[in-house]
Amino acid sequence: VQLQASGGGLVQPGGSLRLSCAASRSIFSFVVVGWYRQAPGQQREFVATITSRGASNYADSVKGRFTISRDNAKNTVYLQMNNLKPDDTAVYYCNGRSSSLNVWGQGTQVTVSS
Repeated sequence: VQLQASGGGLVQPGGSLRLSCAASRSIFSFVVVGWYRQAPGQQREFVATITSRGASNYADSVKGRFTISRDNAKNTVYLQMNNLKPDDTAVYYCNGRSSSLNVWGQGTQVTVSS
């Protein structure tokens, strides 16, 4: 199973973007799908996850601004990002995990700048 991330871009502070993470097969291949990000010179950090049952979890830094969701029919997980801040600038990666899988998609760049 492969994951394809898309939707990054350049946005002004306060703006919004929606990232997509599309699976090459059923999204139910994964127990948990999540988004992580890595800023230049920093370690990759957790952003949000969603389970196969729809339970979500967020990093404190994005709570109230980001929403993770899934469309099972499209085998896709989304990350809606609102009220973006310059500190959100990073390469965003999606990840899918199960007992036998740990798959990373390629990154998508998000730049928040005026």
